[in-house]
Amino acid sequence: MATKLLMRWDIRSEHEAEYSDFVANEFIPRINKLGLVEIQAWYTVYGQCEQILVSGVTQTLDQMNYILKSDEWDRLREKLDELVDDFSIKVISANTGFQI
Repeated sequence: MATKLLMRWDIRSEHEAEYSDFVANEFIPRINKLGLVEIQAWYTVYGQCEQILVSGVTQTLDQMNYILKSDEWDRLREKLDELVDDFSIKVISANTGFQI
C-alpha cells in the first residue's frame, strides 16, 4: 500500500536565505533520491498553522521505513533542524488529494 510522509515546520527568520538554498538544492533532491516521490510543498501565507507543509510518497511502508531509518535521512534532518522550528512528521496511508 502506498504511504505518504507529511512534514510541517516554521522557518527560523534568521536563516531564511540559507533555508531556501538548502531545501531547494539539497533536501528535496536528496529525499527524492532516497525514494520519496510525488514531493509537494506548500507555504502558508495567512493563518495560524505551520508555515511549511511538505509531503512525499513511497509505494510501501517498508520503503518509507528504510528512508526514515537511513543515515542520509538523519543528516538531512539534522541540517533542517538548524534552520527550522516546530518540526513534525507523520506517516499515513496515501490517498489522492490534499491530506493533513
